[in-house]
Amino acid sequence: MKTKLHFLPTTAMGLMAAVLFGVSAAEMRAESSAKRKKPTSKLYVAEVEGVASINTGDRIDDLVQKSVYSAEGTIIESRPDATTAIVLSNGTGMCFDPNTELDIRRFQQEPFSPNRNDPEVEPSISQTNGWLPHGVIGLCNSKMVAGSTMNFSTPQAVMAVHARKVVVETTDTETRISVIDGEVTVQGGLSGGGETVNTGQQAVITRSSPTAPSVVKIQPIPPEQSKPLSDRVAIACMARKTVYFDVDKTDPNEIIPKPVVPPGPYIPPVSPYIISH
Repeated sequence: MKTKLHFLPTTAMGLMAAVLFGVSAAEMRAESSAKRKKPTSKLYVAEVEGVASINTGDRIDDLVQKSVYSAEGTIIESRPDATTAIVLSNGTGMCFDPNTELDIRRFQQEPFSPNRNDPEVEPSISQTNGWLPHGVIGLCNSKMVAGSTMNFSTPQAVMAVHARKVVVETTDTETRISVIDGEVTVQGGLSGGGETVNTGQQAVITRSSPTAPSVVKIQPIPPEQSKPLSDRVAIACMARKTVYFDVDKTDPNEIIPKPVVPPGPYIPPVSPYIISH
């Protein structure tokens, strides 16, 4: 069984993240707690199999399909026999393997663009920062608008995600970032400005000790891993299609998830001749 890591990244990793992304943990927390006239970002639970939970800071709930939560500051955890999929209100779909934990430390959105008509594009500028201590997540993202950022950190690496489709896997000793479509900038050590991982590539990041710099190796995605990775992303993409986010017409700061009802089976029209005979 994998050992859960409940500590924050080391000082070196925190400094590295600040250098790479231009934001400190203190700034993130200060902005999170400050009052701001922006919509309260949401997450929608698209699917749950087995037992998964969400820690909102006030309480811990079992995840239930079609439930809705404020996203920022929550910790989502799937048990060893569980899988789940969620959708963030910026249009990001996420699927969680068993025994996965994700801390959504920051998730903020600007007011939604009016009269938007392309569901593949983000509804507004958003900033996302997540901490993945262990497990596997598949991401299927909207087309990010200018000004949006999506950053994740693990015990071995920090990364800036610009990809539409990516899978991040992390254990006590290793992080793997597999890019299905797009690119990810990954930083594993204190030197340099990060390395780019492109479509069809995988970054393997290892670290010999908690205080040592990480080693980044970029390679093609191994053929035997291609289908399982694509399947994870496909689940995240299907989750995205289960919900549409809008704002309350009387309160533009309130984001409302609207489940998408799949079309029913096609029933061909019956001619009057057949009915009368």
